[in-house]
Amino acid sequence: MDIFVNIVFLLVSIVVVLWGADKFTDGAASMARRWNVSEMIIGLTVVAMGTSMPEFVVSFFSALKGSGDMSVGNVVGSNIFNSLVIVGVSTLFMSMTLTKKLLTRDVLFVVFSSLILVALSIDGSINLLDAVVLLTCFGMYMVYSFNSAKNEAKEEDSTNVVTYGWGKTLLFLILGIGCLIGGGQLLTTSASALATRCGISERVIGLTILAAGTSLPELATSVVAARKGSNGLALGNVIGSNLFNIFLILGACAAITPLEIKGIGNIDFLALVLSSVLLFVFGGTDRRITKVEGLVMVTIYIVYITALVLGWSF
Repeated sequence: MDIFVNIVFLLVSIVVVLWGADKFTDGAASMARRWNVSEMIIGLTVVAMGTSMPEFVVSFFSALKGSGDMSVGNVVGSNIFNSLVIVGVSTLFMSMTLTKKLLTRDVLFVVFSSLILVALSIDGSINLLDAVVLLTCFGMYMVYSFNSAKNEAKEEDSTNVVTYGWGKTLLFLILGIGCLIGGGQLLTTSASALATRCGISERVIGLTILAAGTSLPELATSVVAARKGSNGLALGNVIGSNLFNIFLILGACAAITPLEIKGIGNIDFLALVLSSVLLFVFGGTDRRITKVEGLVMVTIYIVYITALVLGWSF
């Protein structure tokens, strides 16, 4: 009976998340038009912050409970999923086009954020001083992004975006993010319960199902945005979410309590850095990520998950 109930919850959560992603994307694209800034900037900031809320909730309460591994593991796993799976799947609907500024500023910042997290984690924990470094980097990035938004044109925006009134725009944003967060949490809970019943270990659940579950809002938002031709929202959402996860979420959690890292292995940090580097390398070829490159990214993620399940390490 429990299995049946969890399957029903799983299916309902998927419907809720997909509907929320559709409305949230419409609201975010409309906001970009009304603020007269590019969809990319909206994706890097407003959308990224909204879709990163599940990661923040999980990592925040894990930190309060003293589970540093859960906080860091959730972020590391989510960023790997974002860079490899979300971008890879989105390319099935349209090639991801990157402007020169996006590649040399934002994507490089994603690579930098991955490297700095690895560097700060070498001593086995992320302490208060590390938190100051992460939050300072986040503040610098946000100031730079908003200053750029003032002068950034909308040439990369899709032409089929409907502009709604402010009331409808905000309603879509609120309803959308509510469904994304609520549906994502329901999906994660039901999927974890099913996995436990099937005998899958908690470590594998945390690094795979939990990470993928909290990234579901990003996946749904980016795929729906790509399907609607909103390239800026689809790619900006991934890049922005990765930066929010490392700089803001881990920074805020470490400011509350030191995050002891014991279960995150070298293979996890390697996958994190590799995923961000691939985003830069593939994006640097003709400044677009093609369907073939997207399939390569998804394949690498499958290899990584296989390594986790089989217990490979070095």
